[in-house]
Amino acid sequence: MEFNMNFQQVVSVGNMRKSDANAIANHTTSAQLMHRAAKGIYNAVKFTGKVAIVCGKGNNGGDGYALACILCQNGITPTIFRISDSFSKDGLYYYKTAISLGAAEESISAAGSFTGYDIVVDCLLGTGFSGEIKGELLSAIEQINSSNAYIISADINSGINGDTGVADIAVNSDLTVSIGSFKTGLFLNDAPYYIESAVNADIGIELLEEEYKLIDYSLLHMFEGYNSCVMTTEEFFSRYKYTPDNCNIAECIAKLSTDERRTIVVKTEHSAVIADLKYIYFCADYVTLNTF
Repeated sequence: MEFNMNFQQVVSVGNMRKSDANAIANHTTSAQLMHRAAKGIYNAVKFTGKVAIVCGKGNNGGDGYALACILCQNGITPTIFRISDSFSKDGLYYYKTAISLGAAEESISAAGSFTGYDIVVDCLLGTGFSGEIKGELLSAIEQINSSNAYIISADINSGINGDTGVADIAVNSDLTVSIGSFKTGLFLNDAPYYIESAVNADIGIELLEEEYKLIDYSLLHMFEGYNSCVMTTEEFFSRYKYTPDNCNIAECIAKLSTDERRTIVVKTEHSAVIADLKYIYFCADYVTLNTF
């Protein structure tokens, strides 16, 4: 099945990293890309009231510091909560700038589930996360999840694997603002149960490789017709003896689609990945196709 339209892309973490590095090497600086990411988050949300930005040590935290700068410049004084004394190079620059612009800072140990905050921005972990959530990181995620504030996750919900969507524990977001392009992990396995709504912020990175296409969730039924093989994620893993950690679902069902010469659909309650002989599509009922 083909559509005559321009598709947004869904990409692997590796492709996004390589494309990001290529943009920095040839077109822009990493600091400018970080500012664009923060501006994309700012443009996706109407920021009002009391805002907390919870930052980790990497570039995801840097996006939070850059967002703090933008908020300060637009009449909102955010409070920064750090879980680490480490910074990425650009993150340190934006952290110092945010503090110089008047951003407040408090210890994460005093966050108190962010009582009194209207918006909490999750900038703890990026798409490259893998491993165990523990210590102050676990405490920060638990405090965010127990908050009554509106929760925004930058790029991906902290705790979700950017490729597989697997998570033992992750931030429950009201809105996730993907940066650059949607990542496969936003649609797979555990991810749909942590994301209420998701949009993408295009920051001008040209992808080195086109991998997967994003379609509107309302089109899913068109792929579930005659001769299609439609499975839940659990049925897929059981039938083919895969596990979430050892299977790239998109690649696996692409091979199945080619071998069986039919459309394969693997879905959760809220999302799906589709192999339709020639293309692989992703969709989710919580994803808005507009970009910021």
